[in-house]
Amino acid sequence: MKKFSHIDSDGKASMVDVSGKVTSIRTAEAEATVNVTKELLSLIQQNQIAKGDVFSTARIAGIQAAKLTAGLIPLCHNIFISKVDVDFQVDEISNTIKIQSFCKTESQTGIEMEALMAVSVAALTIYDMCKAVDKGIFISKIKLLSKTGGKSGDYLDKV
Repeated sequence: MKKFSHIDSDGKASMVDVSGKVTSIRTAEAEATVNVTKELLSLIQQNQIAKGDVFSTARIAGIQAAKLTAGLIPLCHNIFISKVDVDFQVDEISNTIKIQSFCKTESQTGIEMEALMAVSVAALTIYDMCKAVDKGIFISKIKLLSKTGGKSGDYLDKV
């Protein structure tokens, strides 16, 4: 069984010391799904939501969230982020919005949490902007799709 890196010898939560790790280019992609009604999806696509352009606002919220990850997740390192992309794919058959993020850094630690934070906050922003129309929106399937770089190597989601 792998030892937990964020637990000290006394069993207390501890921030990992990454000072001895090699700096390398690291990337991560994450995804979230927002489930809406057909009517709400149509309003979003037609830019008819009273609070404004849902996708533009959610994109900026996701980018900002990636940049603030270390301030929200207690043991995350504050890292320099060189790239954050947040994109949306609408599926009119399942009435879903798939949010995908891509984050990149040259650092001593990974950027997975930033990618996950980006899609999570983008999804919550969609909910916030649309809740006046439908409070039944639900967010699902938040997951890491891939990561590259670092000692643990690459990861690619198989599902």
